[in-house]
Amino acid sequence: MQQIEVVAAIIRREGRIFATQRGYGEWKDWWEFPGGKMEPGETPEGALRREIREELSAEISVDEFLCTVEYDYPKFHLTMHCYLCSLLSEALHLNEHEAARWLSCDELGSVQWLPADESIIEKLRSCLKLIQWFS
Repeated sequence: MQQIEVVAAIIRREGRIFATQRGYGEWKDWWEFPGGKMEPGETPEGALRREIREELSAEISVDEFLCTVEYDYPKFHLTMHCYLCSLLSEALHLNEHEAARWLSCDELGSVQWLPADESIIEKLRSCLKLIQWFS
């Protein structure tokens, strides 16, 4: 089975998480965290900054490692390194995605997540509830 290693940005702002909707391929219209494949010699953090510049024309701060997700899709095995991030610039431009939304903790279940991304939603709900509780 083919192995694919990617990075994902969990971009946070004002208690919300940024989600993007795929506009292409087999998983068109499903929602995901922005990011993409690592290139040879790249660190996960470097790959994440590059991918966000390419996909959203934005600069981010890679703040904290959240988790690594291992998921078997029908045609490949995915290893996805997920990082909590924040925006360094306010503007976001969708260069590759069909749509985007800022989701609150209660709205995380309102979109159809890609299966690998779905596996970190509960973890995010816990984090967001703690942040809201201490705010």
